Amino acid sequence: MFFNSNIKTAGARFMTISKRPSAERASSGGRQRRIGRAGSVLAFGLLCVASLAQAQTQTPAAPATGGDDAISWKGLTLYGIIDIGLQYQNHGVPESDYFPPGTEELIQKNANKSVTGIVPSGLSQTRIGLSGKEPLAGDWNGVFRLETFFNPQSGELSDGLKSVALNNGRALDAQNTGVDTSVAGQIFTQAYVGFSSQTYGTVTFGRQNTIFADAISKYDPMGASQAFSVIGFSGTAAGGGDTEDRRLDSSLKYVGAYGPVHLGGQYKFNGSHGEANTAWEFQIGADLGGLSVDAYYLDVKDAVSAGALSAAQVADLPTLGFSPSNSISGTISDNRTYAITALYNLGAPKLYAGWEHIRYSNPSNPLPVGFVDIGGYILAAVNNAAFPNDKVLQVYWGGVKFTVAPRLDLIAAFYGYHQNSYANGANTGCTTIKNAACSGTLSAGSIAAVLKLSKRFDVYGGAMYSTVSDGLANGYLNTSTIDPTIGVRFKF
Repeated sequence: MFFNSNIKTAGARFMTISKRPSAERASSGGRQRRIGRAGSVLAFGLLCVASLAQAQTQTPAAPATGGDDAISWKGLTLYGIIDIGLQYQNHGVPESDYFPPGTEELIQKNANKSVTGIVPSGLSQTRIGLSGKEPLAGDWNGVFRLETFFNPQSGELSDGLKSVALNNGRALDAQNTGVDTSVAGQIFTQAYVGFSSQTYGTVTFGRQNTIFADAISKYDPMGASQAFSVIGFSGTAAGGGDTEDRRLDSSLKYVGAYGPVHLGGQYKFNGSHGEANTAWEFQIGADLGGLSVDAYYLDVKDAVSAGALSAAQVADLPTLGFSPSNSISGTISDNRTYAITALYNLGAPKLYAGWEHIRYSNPSNPLPVGFVDIGGYILAAVNNAAFPNDKVLQVYWGGVKFTVAPRLDLIAAFYGYHQNSYANGANTGCTTIKNAACSGTLSAGSIAAVLKLSKRFDVYGGAMYSTVSDGLANGYLNTSTIDPTIGVRFKF
């Protein structure tokens, strides 16, 4: 549940959106020493950043995300980001060549050892893309975007579900990084086309980020960083309850601004009849001086939370006719979400805050074994009855970004989850670690420094500490982790 990828759109001359692919049915298918090491890595990284900042005297140029410096030709713009760094974790597992952030930077159940290594996409998701803008009539333009996520340390396409499937049949303490996400090996993580007008807004159709995923990038003080942000690493918030819904296939989306008011709406088609596997999102907000506020409503049917198969489930695969290389388990729910976000720009400091209320219910249209999930992965084990009572997860965050010098930003943030007790029977109302359906909390704090060495090249350092308790800590080998990280980012 605490997964995802996530992620900030960069490097194009217009703004649109993305989300997850539509699914279709198939008939078959030494603790102190470790903390000391963490502190040393972080201190070294921040010392480097501070020293470089002191050496800079020129005014920074704007990021290369369009305009005269864009790589453009006849309305087409090539853009990208490469982000790679060095990280230490006191409680983690070996990194994945496929999961977009590489490591489990937010505490996960299988975290059991210290890990040091080269990691991808700590500050921004590594990607390459092509966008287009073609004048039509008046202020109307035809627009499109194709965008691909990849892991720079391995050269592989980003594929979180492959990282999950590679843990099939493994004991918890023998697993590598394996985390669910909306990025499942698609050649194009975003692929959409549409119409854009400064007067009337933008309408796009295809695979797109959700409206709320865009909000996470705007209203998260860490800018949806995967190394330093809970809501950047995990798509739980941006997906309205499940990370696979951070992006949607076959979705029609509208965003527009009328004076100080912004509006948005998005609908995901299921390619069939009825409301199974559909999604709705709505947004309304306004800019009032330095204050920007938005409210959201999300309704997702048949949301999937994917996990690795147990050894017993793997043993059943031959009888089902499925391969362990693309088979996973899935917990299915109908999710309904309300959220509000705010940003107050005071000039050098910017203040951020957000709150989200997610309600999970058993699906009104249960999914069968053999359902084809995003990326072509098959649900070989399905749980349509995980919520005997509705589960309510509240997500909240706040933070500040302070520009202390023309080229240097310092950022601090706090994130939290609170889950109600949705257990029944003997565990009704439980508030302990004994059952995953007991009430529980996740808390995380992070700091980061970002230094712009040039228009396109940044260095950064920071750390996130996260911990879980009570029901949200059920089954965890360790209940906290810290991930000091230093890195470099090139944007074009």
